[in-house]
Amino acid sequence: MIGYAFCGSFCTLSRSISELRELISLGYSVQPILSEAVYSTDTRFYAADAFRDEVEALCQKKAVTRIVDAEPLGPKTPLEALIISPCTGNTLAKIASGITDSTVTMAAKAHLRSDRPLLISLASNDSMSANLSNIARMLTRKMTFFVPMRQDDPITKPYSLVADFSLIPECLTAAMAGKQLRPLFLA
Repeated sequence: MIGYAFCGSFCTLSRSISELRELISLGYSVQPILSEAVYSTDTRFYAADAFRDEVEALCQKKAVTRIVDAEPLGPKTPLEALIISPCTGNTLAKIASGITDSTVTMAAKAHLRSDRPLLISLASNDSMSANLSNIARMLTRKMTFFVPMRQDDPITKPYSLVADFSLIPECLTAAMAGKQLRPLFLA
């Protein structure tokens, strides 16, 4: 079973859920994990309850939505891999700094204790400014991998990077073999 965590880059949730569907069609059993923001925030992109219901129906499992329920994902309920998609800059910074104050950061901490792959599919407006050092820090961590990314709008959002979500299945295969898919930064 793999874990699939959603963070609050709300404009990218539809791209991420498409790749979740693809992974399920490839035969993966998936444990969904929702950040507090995704679990409770209605946006113009999704109503929180509708999103949760859709994800749980796809995975045929109740989503992990609380820190206390995320902690066993390492020691008691080991996952083959954990995907965070989308991963916000805030979540990336917390994981890089060892902060575990949310469901997703606790899932990542618990999972990383098992030396199994963590795959980060970043979507952040500050990736090439405040979070650039966190990308570098995570690249040096054992069993941590990134979905290749590109600037989504270099003119109006010059520091933003968004992963190519369509590469998640290929990146998962590579990560499970201990490899980072390259190039990391796409044109």
